[in-house]
Amino acid sequence: MNLFLKEITEQPQALEDTLKLYLNEDNLKTLSKLRTMLKNSEFEQIIFSGMGSSYFTSFAASNIFSKIGISSSVINAGELLHYNFQVLNKKTLLVCFSQSGESFEVVEILKNIPENVKCLGITNTKNSTLDKKADFSLYSSAGKEKMTSTKTFVSILLVTYIFAWYINDEWNDIKIQKIKKLIIDVEEKINFFRINIIELINFFGNLQSLQIIARGPAYASAMQSSLMFKEAVKVAATGYFGGEFRHGPIEMVQEGVKTIIFIPKGKTFEQNLKMAKDIANFGGKVLIITNSDINISNNKIKILHIPEEDEFLFSIESIIPVQLYIDEYAKNKGFEAGSFSHGAKVTAVE
Repeated sequence: MNLFLKEITEQPQALEDTLKLYLNEDNLKTLSKLRTMLKNSEFEQIIFSGMGSSYFTSFAASNIFSKIGISSSVINAGELLHYNFQVLNKKTLLVCFSQSGESFEVVEILKNIPENVKCLGITNTKNSTLDKKADFSLYSSAGKEKMTSTKTFVSILLVTYIFAWYINDEWNDIKIQKIKKLIIDVEEKINFFRINIIELINFFGNLQSLQIIARGPAYASAMQSSLMFKEAVKVAATGYFGGEFRHGPIEMVQEGVKTIIFIPKGKTFEQNLKMAKDIANFGGKVLIITNSDINISNNKIKILHIPEEDEFLFSIESIIPVQLYIDEYAKNKGFEAGSFSHGAKVTAVE
């Protein structure tokens, strides 16, 4: 088993270990402090920021906080550092995501952040620069990761959702049982898709480029998928909001265009499904990843079913077949997915 695949298979354990952190009262103290501060209106805005996978996590974070009625925004850490620093003030809770806690732009933000601005760090690495310099820290427990992000991505997504549920007084046995079921489903789907992923390899064939589309919290997984394709197998993949794809990029769809669309049950289910059908009608091939019982007879469309019903937790489970596809695609091309040619796991330069 190569290292990229090994880290994929370690995701159920990473999710379980992360969940355990938030079943311990000692580890809930930070969440309790943040809940009190938010309820006392000490913050007027939450800004989520990060780079790469951590930046994509910010979109899911903003979605779930909007759902519970807390205003938030997403700013890329590089853009925040150079162009948006003036928006930070004493009524801002800045939430910085960094798996390593050492991403260059995040470290620079922490060096220059005004003293009256509170920062929450969400990281996989205790005693990192982010952990030490942030006013508060929340942790995932994914263990060390050397290849393209898999287990750290899903673990930090889980921390984000637990953070929002706790703030909204929804961190309870119902949510805990949902996560436990998710962990079992993730393990089952890893085992299932490892055996059956060749069908997807045959469906798409050789890839020159790939379009990946989603709306809502699944957009984080679409963007992470596009990064994995570029980083792990050097395929030019682009992530889009579903609405944005309709506004222009759909004009490039023709025979040979290949697309992945995440279609969970939710507010934009019908829009996403119509997009998939339109792309197929225009000649493109479409992989649909869904938790709905979609049944379409069209040789341009392939459907992968995911059991997770929750639209937010769906963004964790639905990325599993994409990860395994990337691993298998690399094997078919004669190399190992997930290693770095021009950069490093931790980006320490700008």
